Amino acid sequence: MRMPKRIKFRKQQRGTLRGNATRGNFVAFGDYGLQSIEAHWVSARQIEAGRIAAQHFLRRQGKVYIRIFPDKPVSKKPLETRMGKGKADTSYWAARVKPGTMLYEIAGVPEDLAKQAMARIAHKMPVRCRFVGRRLAV
Repeated sequence: MRMPKRIKFRKQQRGTLRGNATRGNFVAFGDYGLQSIEAHWVSARQIEAGRIAAQHFLRRQGKVYIRIFPDKPVSKKPLETRMGKGKADTSYWAARVKPGTMLYEIAGVPEDLAKQAMARIAHKMPVRCRFVGRRLAV
């Protein structure tokens, strides 16, 4: 499970996810990528489920790059707990995903195989995604 090794503060406020991604919004490492179309929090478990689905389908050929990291602690109060008594402990870690954020990239496989692998990843994600290729710079 991915999570930060060390953080400055144990708990964070929820915040808002406004606007589109200005960083991490193009294919940088692989040949093909999976780009989000919506804003959402993606948990560490969902990221790991996507990685396992892609690697299982590709059968150790090609390389899968994960472009998001869950660095936001999300707290959740236990069930049947009364209000008050302070903020709850960290329940899980999440990555903030804005529209345009590149979630995964794949290198070293043909386009049709990469498209099928990305479709399997997209089924695990809580956001709508699209398959994109590398843009060639002039």
